[in-house]
Amino acid sequence: MKKIIFMGTPSYATCILKALVENENFKLVALFTQPDKAVGRKQILTPSDTKAFLSQNYPSIPIFTPSSLKDKNIIREIKDLNPDFIVVAAYGKILPKAILDLAPCVNLHASLLPKYRGASPIQSAILNKDEKSGVCTMLMEEGLDTGAILESLECDIKDKNSSEVFELLANLAAKLILSTLLNFDKITPKKQEESLATLCRKIKKEDGFINLQNARELYQKYLAFTPWPGVFLENGLKFLELELVDELKQNAKMGEILELEKESFLLACKQGVLRIKKLQESGKKALDGRTYLNGKRLKSEDSLC
Repeated sequence: MKKIIFMGTPSYATCILKALVENENFKLVALFTQPDKAVGRKQILTPSDTKAFLSQNYPSIPIFTPSSLKDKNIIREIKDLNPDFIVVAAYGKILPKAILDLAPCVNLHASLLPKYRGASPIQSAILNKDEKSGVCTMLMEEGLDTGAILESLECDIKDKNSSEVFELLANLAAKLILSTLLNFDKITPKKQEESLATLCRKIKKEDGFINLQNARELYQKYLAFTPWPGVFLENGLKFLELELVDELKQNAKMGEILELEKESFLLACKQGVLRIKKLQESGKKALDGRTYLNGKRLKSEDSLC
């Protein structure tokens, strides 16, 4: 039975953690995750998704939430656990060489490397209109997502939002990690092709800002930034649900309400048309498109903003 230290934080990582802890070939000896965070208006201290799952279902397995992995006591703690593998999935911290040298460190990255190294591979794939994405296992080294690839699985992501793709890739990753660890000695690591490498940065709230220039680009942003940070106009109006109706039509009036429907309306971008199904003003409740227009006394041929 192989001893595993797992390092991960969000729900994506929990799916992988669950697969490992339930498999009879592995023994989870510890979880490393981000410290509890103050959440919401009341700033309630909340554990990470992985910590909540493990403490509720497997309370005897130790959980570590170090602020730094460079702490000598933490490194000694990991060494004393004597893991056969350290598995990392969306942990949120860089592993120093002192830890990388203790055991094979296998990272699950939510892209088909070397494409989209970094913090936002799923959102980046959607923004770039990729129809395929995937997940891969790689041997970790000191560089950011630069290690040799062990195995990969791909899937179709066309017209899926980030939340849907996260779930899809988490389930793939859960299968993939079992395959990689069980067949580790038979796998020949494949060096990444540096000439094909691309980087992606962490998503910020302001990335959700949109204009009405291009319907296709706005639609891809909507998919990429659902559920967070969402997409919103300069005045703070959020589009919560929308569909791409036409991506080529040139419209004279950007922001014009083209047609009212039962619970939605068609909105003109400079290029293309969107169906706005649900929207929300800052500080107010979400409304379907038609109800929102009725409340604002807006009709066909009026400007939304």
